[in-house]
Amino acid sequence: MTPPEALPPSTAGPDQPKAVFLRLETMRARKDFLAAARAKRASTPAFMMQIRDRGDNNPPRVGFTCSKKVGNAVARNRAKRRLREVARIALTPLAKPGHDYVLIGRAKVTAARDFEQMCQDVTQALSP
Repeated sequence: MTPPEALPPSTAGPDQPKAVFLRLETMRARKDFLAAARAKRASTPAFMMQIRDRGDNNPPRVGFTCSKKVGNAVARNRAKRRLREVARIALTPLAKPGHDYVLIGRAKVTAARDFEQMCQDVTQALSP
C-alpha cells in the first residue's frame, strides 16, 4: 500500500469546484408512495416514474416497487436491483432537492432491457 504522502496531487485546481455527490434517500413509508401516486407520471419502455414535488428543500428521495405482474420473487428482485442501480447512476445527478421519485417496474421488460437504454430512459423521463 502506498503511504499517504506519496499519493499524486489532486487534478482539481483551486479554481475548479470539487465534485459534489448527492445521495438519494430511500422512501419506505406507504403514505409517501400514495402521495407520489397522485403526482406527475412519466412513462418509459422499461419502467414508469412518478415525480412528486414535496415543496421543501430536503434531499431527494427515491422509491422502488414491482408488483407480482413483474413475475415471481426472483424476477421482482432482479428488476428492483436494476432499478436501484439505474437510480444510483442516472437519477442521482438529475434529482432535484425536495422531490420524490418512484420507479415502478414493468413485466418482462425491466429485468431484460439493456442497462444503457434504461439509463437513457431516466433522462427521457426527467426531460421537460
